[in-house]
Amino acid sequence: MAATTSATASDDFVTVPGDRHSEVARTLAEPVPQALSLLDQFGLWGNLGVSLLGFTGAIFVLQPGGAGTPELSLAAALTAVVAGTVLGTAALALAGLPGAQTGAPAMVLLRGLFGARLSYLPTVCNIVQCLGWGVFELVTIATAAHTVAPALPKWGYVLIAGAATGLLTIRPLGAIRVLRRYATTAVLIVLCYLFVQLMRHPLAAFTAGTWSGYWPAMDTVVAVAVSFAPLVADYTRHSRSPRAAFAGTLAGYSITQTLCYVIGLLALVTVARNPADIYGAFIALPLGSLAFAVLAARELDQSFANVYSTAVSTQNLRPLWDRRVLAAVIAALTTAGALWLNIADYENFLDLIGSVFVPMTAVLIADYFVVSASWDLSATARSRWPMLLPWAAGFVTYQLINPGYVSWWVSAWTSVGHAIGFTPASWMSASILSFCVAGVLTLLTGALTRLARAR
Repeated sequence: MAATTSATASDDFVTVPGDRHSEVARTLAEPVPQALSLLDQFGLWGNLGVSLLGFTGAIFVLQPGGAGTPELSLAAALTAVVAGTVLGTAALALAGLPGAQTGAPAMVLLRGLFGARLSYLPTVCNIVQCLGWGVFELVTIATAAHTVAPALPKWGYVLIAGAATGLLTIRPLGAIRVLRRYATTAVLIVLCYLFVQLMRHPLAAFTAGTWSGYWPAMDTVVAVAVSFAPLVADYTRHSRSPRAAFAGTLAGYSITQTLCYVIGLLALVTVARNPADIYGAFIALPLGSLAFAVLAARELDQSFANVYSTAVSTQNLRPLWDRRVLAAVIAALTTAGALWLNIADYENFLDLIGSVFVPMTAVLIADYFVVSASWDLSATARSRWPMLLPWAAGFVTYQLINPGYVSWWVSAWTSVGHAIGFTPASWMSASILSFCVAGVLTLLTGALTRLARAR
């Protein structure tokens, strides 16, 4: 059975079922409207499952060993995409259920997992990664828009995208409903159009290539889906029912991420051998400029989610701060960052931070649904130090298998692996294995804790 909150009355999240008109409250002390339907959640996560970075990121599935290494066969790459998406999205949807059942946002849920003060550690990590990805998305939007319409300088598109992002965060539930009504349909049409156009080109045999590197390829796809786990409850908490939250997240994200990766793979093997050429290949198609413009405008939901979740995460540290003011300030900061920072140097660091949340998601799911009978989500929730152990073990497992691309960090973990006699095998998936290690150790920690109390 799922855990329930045991906070004092003043700290409970008072939900308003069926409230389809109210907006998100200013602070965490106010009622939580449950306004989003199954279709609203499907629209939100269907849009978040598509990313311009996802199209170019298909190269990490096709060539998981890096440039110059053998390519996977289409059969292997497509299998990795489907299997990785299903596994990653299942974990994502499960991580969103506690938010739908308690009304608490993602970082506040971690009070129940780690305790109030210990929850500040993952909260700060999430704020850093959301800010960084928010900047990244504004740069991506501006680059894509400038490619379609170069008359306006790129910095002009950054300012437009930053202002639009800030406006969306003021009324987030309204923004999600607009996405469902208009953007989702347009995006699905564009994705289907791109798929059909690319399928008209001759393809190599599905078995031409290798299966070596299949697990790292699938690992990439899993990690992309799980990367939204630190944000998911910020939106599922407003679902009309837990079922709507779970089904909308699972179906919406799975369908569009799969399409996104498949289209990226098809583009790479037919019209664009270099990921940098994918955008140009899309634009070169009949009506390609219009289709690409739709995808560029749709990317605003990514920047919206990052900015809004940064504000909501900050409220775990300061529950009475106005999330509208926070969102406006954060939108301004991300816009400034997109204008002046060389964010390309930050991408590998953001990927490293993201790996923190893969094992943490496993700890959250195992503890909430299996181990704990109740969670205290109050600002005075006691620290649960034992829960740090499975999280840390999962993180170490992840880094030993795939330490990422920050050179000094890779060198450090390679040295650790040599010191303990560990060399990752080609079949090892960092995301899957770290998730399993963290989940199993959470169950063992819970069992040992109950045994110690019984004595």
